[in-house]
Amino acid sequence: MAPAAAAVAAARPSSLPRASSPRRGRQCRACSFRRAAPSARPVTLASSEPGHCSRSRRRQGRPLCSQAEVAGATVDDDEACELVSGSDLVIGEGDDSVRAYLFKAVKNNNGTGILLLSDVFGFEDSATRDFAYRVACNGYNVLVPDLFRGDPWKPSAPFDEDGFARWLAGQAPARVSGDIDACTRWLVDEFKAAGVSRKLGVVGFCYGGARLVEALARDADAESCFSAGVCFYGSRMDASLGSRVAAPVLFVCGDGDPLCPVETVRELERRARGARAAVYAGRGHGFAHRPQSVEEDADAEDAFNAMRGWLHDHLLA
Repeated sequence: MAPAAAAVAAARPSSLPRASSPRRGRQCRACSFRRAAPSARPVTLASSEPGHCSRSRRRQGRPLCSQAEVAGATVDDDEACELVSGSDLVIGEGDDSVRAYLFKAVKNNNGTGILLLSDVFGFEDSATRDFAYRVACNGYNVLVPDLFRGDPWKPSAPFDEDGFARWLAGQAPARVSGDIDACTRWLVDEFKAAGVSRKLGVVGFCYGGARLVEALARDADAESCFSAGVCFYGSRMDASLGSRVAAPVLFVCGDGDPLCPVETVRELERRARGARAAVYAGRGHGFAHRPQSVEEDADAEDAFNAMRGWLHDHLLA
């Protein structure tokens, strides 16, 4: 298997199942999400309903919202998990509409919006939603769009490299960038234009990390909507775009990731204004949101804290 194919195969969900369709009309001890009908119009923040979570909602054996800090105080896992509500959105109309999911901080909302761009497994994947949930637990409003219009990559064993190439070719770059820009405008309308927040942030993983670099390059040429970004092991990033990126970006990667070579990350760090790279020794693709060992789990937690500090310093301080 080619190195790049091996990295994609290794990053696919294994111990983490894909998120199934949220259960309707049932309160459970795990977080329950409500889904909008396909024809639903965009809903506002006020329409969100609190989610329900307990210590049973864990990833790799640890709580998602462990010791979240709220208004200067530390709360336990149960209370932290009650700080987030969720709602399905449809942004835009007709053929140009895109589904998204909004995680909204409730008790400790700092008014700041974050656009989170997923990996190839899509916006309903459990690892992506768990990570977005943790970010929201820290006071943010996190919008996760469906970058693939209901057609995320469905992992197979063994990895089908030709099939993956065909699937990727079907994700038209112009359509994906248009959907990202539409979601960015929605965040601007909901948070910046409404006077709720002066700043927005963007986070991306793998496929979404590469799209993050492209989006920030476009952003610098237009309205400059984003004030900070965090890119986790962006796949096949275009380092030449770095000089066009104005928002400060934290690039997180491992030194054993063929999809995100350290050389590319260092070049982006050199070219992009205010950028910084955090390179984890011995780590491959996907370690920060899909840790597969105790060692990876520790580095994933460290990377999450680095992201949290970066967002705080550039969006809230």
